[in-house]
Amino acid sequence: MFSTEITLKVVKPVVFILCLLPAMMLVYGFLTHNLGADPIQLMLKETGEWALRLLLATLAVTPIRHIFGWSSLIRIRRMLGLFSFFYALLHITIYITFDQSLDIVEIINDIFKRPFITIGVMSFLLMLPLALTSSNYAIRYLTGKKWKQLHQLVYLVGIGAVIHFLWLAQSKAYITEPLIYMTILAMLLLVRHPPIMQKLKR
Repeated sequence: MFSTEITLKVVKPVVFILCLLPAMMLVYGFLTHNLGADPIQLMLKETGEWALRLLLATLAVTPIRHIFGWSSLIRIRRMLGLFSFFYALLHITIYITFDQSLDIVEIINDIFKRPFITIGVMSFLLMLPLALTSSNYAIRYLTGKKWKQLHQLVYLVGIGAVIHFLWLAQSKAYITEPLIYMTILAMLLLVRHPPIMQKLKR
């Protein structure tokens, strides 16, 4: 128990720094004008992909915990989920401020005109209650059962995020990355099927 606590005290700050690093690199690149010919699109792509990667990492915690018996891994799941929301928030903020120049009418038109943006916005809105109820107080207030039911929205968020990326990639003729993410998400959802999860438990 003692060694586990010591390990977590070391691992959690390392995970925090690693999760924050992509954002820091983007900020540095932006300030030094080192983000290529189209910095806005690069920032949108990087923040969107990191939101998805960290969401998949969050979903991977439970099966990994059962397969390897790493029960303490659950302690970093909340951090991964909040960082996923952080990058999703950056993603939509960059879209609103830099890509659309705070033009509300154009943003609304874009949401209804382009399906990949529609589902992206819907996925972000589904993330909001998850982020807002991520505290210990929220768990106690909602009670464990209601909190778990609410946080099952993460599966819809994952599906929506993958579809958002897939539809975007089709319009820009790069399809390999979203297909990889789609496969990973499918596997993470499949292992949650009770009979499979039961076999994985240690």
